[in-house]
Amino acid sequence: MSDFSVEFRMPKGCPNCGNHMMKVSQAKSADDLVYCTSCNTEVCAWEEAERIMAETPRSESEQLIEDVMNNKKPSTDDDR
Repeated sequence: MSDFSVEFRMPKGCPNCGNHMMKVSQAKSADDLVYCTSCNTEVCAWEEAERIMAETPRSESEQLIEDVMNNKKPSTDDDR
């Protein structure tokens, strides 16, 4: 994949090596392919990756790791 890709962490690991870090084109079109950053295996299409990230239940620690790796603000239940 070219330098025009972004990395992100998925809750589901690569079927080939188990790595959770993936890369996809910056455009993030629904049919853009997602690849493992470790072994470069084609994992799925971006549309499926988005669905997996939205629907896969995770432990609190897994969610925090993903939030940090994907540059998201952690979700909180506090009203501070």
